[in-house]
Amino acid sequence: MKTRQVGNTDLHFTVIGLGTWAMGGGGWKWGWGPQDDDASIAAIHRAVEQGINWVDTAPIYGFGRAEEVVGKALRGLTPRPLVATKCSRVWDEQHNVSGNLEERSLRLELERSLRLLQAEVIDLYFMHYPLPEQDMERGWETLSRFKREGKVRQIGVSNIGLEHLKRLQAIEPVACIQPPYSLLERGIEKEIIPYCRAQGIGIVAYSPLQRGLLTGQFSKERIESLPEDDHRKRDKHFVEPAGSVNLQLVEGLRALAARRSTRPCREPIGCSRPRTS
Repeated sequence: MKTRQVGNTDLHFTVIGLGTWAMGGGGWKWGWGPQDDDASIAAIHRAVEQGINWVDTAPIYGFGRAEEVVGKALRGLTPRPLVATKCSRVWDEQHNVSGNLEERSLRLELERSLRLLQAEVIDLYFMHYPLPEQDMERGWETLSRFKREGKVRQIGVSNIGLEHLKRLQAIEPVACIQPPYSLLERGIEKEIIPYCRAQGIGIVAYSPLQRGLLTGQFSKERIESLPEDDHRKRDKHFVEPAGSVNLQLVEGLRALAARRSTRPCREPIGCSRPRTS
């Protein structure tokens, strides 16, 4: 499988990576319904067998569940795939989620992620929805410190606007950003992509298959039958009136793919794709 350099870093990701958002399961606002951890581990192993060399995860995916699954799946694998994870989204005992960019909180997150992932270093560490805004620079300086300490190799930001990106870039070069990007979510094309290209910042898109909607595996009936704790049950792209329109779009894409002899991606939990800067 082809690889691409991530921005100006020493990281080279395969053009398709494995996203583990769904592996966190249900029971929270952005959950995906019930998941089988053994099936998730098998999916990670299958992805590695197929040549994928990096896995993307986050503590907030199931409140540590996805990271723990990734750690179990990668234990003993040689070579070990690269791992990207995130920080700054925290929760209390009732699973109320908030943002925290204080150094003490970020260090606790980092140590927990290293433990769950069974890793000595994190290859790519993202600030995840960096809030509160007034602490953004302080949080970024902390991640830069983690890099100097050798606990992370590269640092980036997930879900950030252009002006905030510029603020961070002025402090410490951003290795990579992670925005949503698909045929249905193209907001980064006007400003973000040109800026990243000019600055040598890598882009790793999440949900390029729009959370499974663009795989050709959905119908009105399947959308209606999604578990109540699957956030797609309320997603604007899945529910009416956009749902029917998007399903028609997928049928058009299916015909286009057939004319080009291209097989649809059937990865059930989605994939991530890196772009060159």
